[in-house]
Amino acid sequence: MLNQHKQLSFYTELYNKIPENHTLRLINNFVDFGFINEFLESSYCRYYGLPAKEPELMIKLLLLQHLYNLSDERVMEEASLNLAYMYFLGINPEDTLPHPSLLSKFRRHRLLDFTLDEVLIEVVKQCVDHGIIKDTTGISVDTTHTQANTFRATPERVMKRLAKKLFCHLKEEIGEVPDNVDVTIPNYKEIENHREAKETMKTYLEETLDKVEETVEIEKNPKTKGTIVLAREILKDPKFLESKGVRSIVDREARVGHKSKTKDFFGYKTEYMMTTDLIITAVNVGDGAYVDGKKFEELLELTKKSGLTIDELYGDKAYFRKNILDSINACEAKVYIPVSEMAYKIDEEKFSYNKDSDEWFCAQGNNTVRKYHKKTKNRESYRYYFEKEMCRDCPLRDSCITGKAVGKILEVGVNTPEFYEYSQQQKTEEFKKNYKKRASQEGKNGEMKQYHGLDRAKRYGLKSMAIQAKLTALAVNLKRIATILSSKKAGNPSILLFNFSMWIKFGGQIKTTMKIS
Repeated sequence: MLNQHKQLSFYTELYNKIPENHTLRLINNFVDFGFINEFLESSYCRYYGLPAKEPELMIKLLLLQHLYNLSDERVMEEASLNLAYMYFLGINPEDTLPHPSLLSKFRRHRLLDFTLDEVLIEVVKQCVDHGIIKDTTGISVDTTHTQANTFRATPERVMKRLAKKLFCHLKEEIGEVPDNVDVTIPNYKEIENHREAKETMKTYLEETLDKVEETVEIEKNPKTKGTIVLAREILKDPKFLESKGVRSIVDREARVGHKSKTKDFFGYKTEYMMTTDLIITAVNVGDGAYVDGKKFEELLELTKKSGLTIDELYGDKAYFRKNILDSINACEAKVYIPVSEMAYKIDEEKFSYNKDSDEWFCAQGNNTVRKYHKKTKNRESYRYYFEKEMCRDCPLRDSCITGKAVGKILEVGVNTPEFYEYSQQQKTEEFKKNYKKRASQEGKNGEMKQYHGLDRAKRYGLKSMAIQAKLTALAVNLKRIATILSSKKAGNPSILLFNFSMWIKFGGQIKTTMKIS
């Protein structure tokens, strides 16, 4: 442990004023955050430089920030005045806190994406070990969107801003814009045809970049060079002019995504898994164009690292895909995901399937007698052939068979026979009843956005958004743990079991642990 904070001051008696059921007291008495120092120990030097602030303290400050949706400055201010905050941080009331700027440096230089995954896993493990959640449980998966911390610009405006940024850096580094460079940026708003406006701005920016490179020694002017490299990279992307690439030079990793067929947004997507007890087990963040389920296997593995055995898995139609269903089946878990019309297009009023005999039956009682595996460059399917003589005399022949074919040919995707079984399961009362458990996911989305700031990115870039989303997940987990403990304690006054063997480990500070019976 790098530095060890000890609440040994005379003033710690003030902590007795904090109610026993206060959220931060319950969390601090239940969750052991000591593992954080071990996770981050290798990123600090023990022997050189000024002593670093303890990683556990820094992450606790960040958790307070996301629990109460505070800025860097405000969380430091509150932590200097609020007894419950001080108790949670493990400091004495008279201790000084680091400057708010240190939080920003800690996020950028010390707090890695995978570190927060490990912290999340460890907290969930402690929940399992202490009986907060069962080790065998149901898991739900979903995504929620977050608006970028900047506005969405058109490609024309992005190119205009790149040109202005280039001129600004030229004046800063060499004192002027070269005479051969045209500083009069075209007024794209006067061009009615949007495609023509884009091409006009693209041509102007490319010519400007060429002239600057011909005139200026860009290797000696790093800011000018950086802007040129950035502009070239953006223009090179074929998605850019189609408004599917970069839409802001402030946040170049944010993308346009779709909440529905008619509504879109500009920003990022957070995908997470959560137990039916409302404890988040794994988080992944992608840009706004992220396809739901793309990182499903990674989320599943992170969830299993928490010591959980998954017996049920819930998701919406976006997760009805062969690879996802196979991953769930490999866990021997029950699948509660509605059939997607994009993956399964059989009209079940006309056709039914028997998996044992691998036959399809039509509504008139005819059955398939053979099948053919059809494989082309872009598609793989099965063609099932119905018995010709029954088709020949069928009263529905004219509406069922087109062309010169004698018998009905049913062509289906290679996964359709397997998907048929899922479609039949979803008609059962068991499926309809259990699928209602997934509704809690929407409530968790709303909680993270409304009360913990996940509705809008606080900073720029995918890494920063991932840190924000995972800290938010940790914050709502801690709040949920406190709620469970509070309700359990109300029903069982002897819930607290003191473990004095922790006394030595924490350097003389008694650490209270809880076990849920």
